[in-house]
Order: sequence, then structure tokens, then C-alpha cells
Amino acid sequence: MNKLISSVSPHISSKRTTQKVMLDVIIALLPAGVASVIIFGARALLVIGVCVAVCVVSEWVFEKICKKENTIPDLSAVVTGILLAYNLPVSIPLWQAAFGSLFAIVVVKQLFGGIGQNFANPAITARVVMLTAFSGTMTTWTFADATSTATPLALMFKGELNSLPSYSDMLLGLHGGSLGETCIIALLAGGIYLIVRRVITWHTPVAFIGTVLVMSLIFDKAPLYQLMSGGLVIGAFFMATDYATTPSTKWGKVIFGIGCGLITILIRFWGTSPEGVSYSILLMNIFTPYISRLTRSKPLVGGDRK
Repeated sequence: MNKLISSVSPHISSKRTTQKVMLDVIIALLPAGVASVIIFGARALLVIGVCVAVCVVSEWVFEKICKKENTIPDLSAVVTGILLAYNLPVSIPLWQAAFGSLFAIVVVKQLFGGIGQNFANPAITARVVMLTAFSGTMTTWTFADATSTATPLALMFKGELNSLPSYSDMLLGLHGGSLGETCIIALLAGGIYLIVRRVITWHTPVAFIGTVLVMSLIFDKAPLYQLMSGGLVIGAFFMATDYATTPSTKWGKVIFGIGCGLITILIRFWGTSPEGVSYSILLMNIFTPYISRLTRSKPLVGGDRK
């Protein structure tokens, strides 16, 4: 009898390996990384390097201690490090960046069984934990010259609409914010690359961003600024499309995106925080199994055939 091999889903035969998928994601993230160095200075590269290095080393050490297969070559730890770094301010103390990276890999990813078995996006979860633990440094925004500045979302939250950057500055990322979330042009280029490469589909990003746009129009809350502010674009393309923690069906992706958009708007408009993207994705991650169950295809058998 042949040896039975079991593994976690998805059970799809394809020439596209995890390593190739993650490499595409890294390529898609590169424009935002280059933009972050141009906008925030060389320290942006240092923060990214620390996050990536700690993610990779912590994964290697954990798997070594637990005598598990080495998964460093699949590049998923690298992607987690980059995404976490992109969600941090340039002035973050490096030890805090390292703590977040360690938490993302060990607590959120490896303790749940490794890639494909974590219930929530590691980078998003680590960022939420860091916002709670290090609220001061996580909400301090500076440029390369150490000048403090407020984010567009913070300005809108305070009602200071006259102080908002121009649309062109918003597109180019010339304003306060996390490393990888400010340059919308770079993020859109990366997102389109992923869709063209069929790494992701359009369903979740369009549903997520579209919901925020519609709700912003309904409540007359500066729609274009809502779209280009905070972590909406990077969240919609790079974190709300995570294979392991989001639905795999088309309608499931749409429902997931709409849910993320509604929670984001709820927090931005009526919450105590000007941003809600990270919380929305994390909350919707919890509902992923139920959404997948609701939207999965039902086979036609017996009397169901017509």
C-alpha cells in the first residue's frame, strides 16, 4: 500500500510553489520600500532590515528547537517582516520592531503550526499588539529630518481639513504615516502586479476599497482622502488577501472585503482611533472559517441534479 501523505489545505496541484508566490509578493512590495527610503530616509531601510532579519532568525530558531522542517526558503518569514516594517513609523525603536517581529513569527505563526495554519495575519496581529503595548512610539510620525507631523487621518479625525496635504502629495506619499503605507502610486503598482501575476484576485481589494469609498460618499467624509490615507491600500492588496487567513471562494473574498470596509469606516468615523484597517482585517480573519463555509460550492448529488 502506498504511503498516505496528509497536509494542510489548499490541496491544489500547481507548478506555483509557496516560494514563487512569496517572491512575487516581495517584488510587488519593492516599490513601496524604495518610496519609504526616499520619503523617510535611510532609517526606513534599517527598520525593514531589522524586521526581516528577526522574522527569519526567529523562525529558524523555533523550528530548530522544535525539530521541525526548515521553512526559511519559502520566503514567508521575509514577507511577514517586510509587511510588519511597512506598518511601523520610521522612528520606532529598533528593539520594539524586533519584539513585534518575534511575536508575529513565534506566537501568531509557529505556535499555530506554521505557514497555512495560523488563524490571523501575523504582521497585522503583531501591529495591533504593538499599538497596545507601545502606543506612544507607534503613533509618533516623523520625516527624515526628524520633523514631527500628523497623518492625514489624524487631521481628519480632528476636523482640520484645511491642513490636509494636496492630492498629489497623497499619491506620492509626502505626508506622515507608516513606512510602507504612504505612497499610493507604489502600492497600486504592486497590487496590480499581483493581480496580473494571478497571485491574488481583484475581489477582496475592490470590495474593501469600494466599500470605504461608498460609505465615505454617503457620510460626506472626504472620500478621496479616506482612500489614500492610512493603511487602506496596503491592507486591501497585501494583507486582506493572505491565503491562510482569508476565504478562498470568490464570494467569500467579496464578503470579507465588504466586512473589512465596514469595520474600517465604523472605527474611523465613530471610534476613538482615526485608523481601523488593521483591526478590521484581524476581526474578519476570525470570521473566515464561517464565511468559507457559507460560500463554498455544494456538490449536486441524487435528486439535486436537474
